[in-house]
Parts: sequence; structure tokens; C-alpha cells
Amino acid sequence: MSAAEKWTPEHLRSPADRAIHLEQRRAQLLPIVDDLRRLAREMEAEVKEIDAIEGDLPGQARIRAWHVAKPLFRAADDVEKAISDLISFNGRFQNSYEDLPAKREEKRQRKALAKGKAPQAIEPPSTGAAPAPAEKTHFGDVFDGLRKGA
Repeated sequence: MSAAEKWTPEHLRSPADRAIHLEQRRAQLLPIVDDLRRLAREMEAEVKEIDAIEGDLPGQARIRAWHVAKPLFRAADDVEKAISDLISFNGRFQNSYEDLPAKREEKRQRKALAKGKAPQAIEPPSTGAAPAPAEKTHFGDVFDGLRKGA
């Protein structure tokens, strides 16, 4: 995707495009986070060096410095949180729209097996005979007792 094009919801439907989008945003936002943190530390150091103002109580200058610099630190945290929110979006989209149909199909098949119905995905045996005793099925030893009596 070129720099002139805008991202659209259609672009974000594919896992590869979402990964590209995330990396582009990370490349844009991490320098901003670093710059805000640097600026916040420098500003905090600068205002801590300012002498107490007449009428201050003991420690009030330090509290004032923290109070002034706090929004810069919070801004850096918020931009950093935006990156983690983009990661959350990618995971939620994958779970809700890409993985969910397969999970639901798997659940349908398990329910059909539990009810005794054969799901469509598993082919019935071509002959009516039971498998040889040495041959293990994917069900394990659970149905061995049933085969002996049949």
C-alpha cells in the first residue's frame, strides 16, 4: 500500500494486511512515544530545578513539578497504549471472524459424536466389519468393549 492511499476496513480483513498495518503504525507511533518520554523527563528535571515560590510549603515545589510533567508522561502512555490496542484488535478480529467458523464446526462435530450421529466430515466404514483388534482407531480403547459384544 502506498503512502498516499488510506487504510480502509477492506484492507484490514486479511491477516497479512493487518500485520502490515500494525507494523506501519508501530513505526509511526514508537518514535512519538520515545520523544514524549524524553520531553517529559527533561521537563520534569527542568521544573524541579525551579526554586520554591514564596509561600510554598515544604515539598510543594516538587509536587508542583510532578503535577506539571504528569500529562506528558500520560500522553506517552496513551500513545503506547494505542499500539497495544491495535494488537488487541488484530487478535479479536482473528478470533471472532477467522477462527470462529472452524471452532463452531468442530463443536458441531463433537456434539454429533456425543449424540451418536456420525458427522459429515468423517466417512463411514466402507465394509460393515469392525476394525481388526490390532488396529487402533482415533477413539482409543473407549469403544473396544462395545465391539466385542456386537
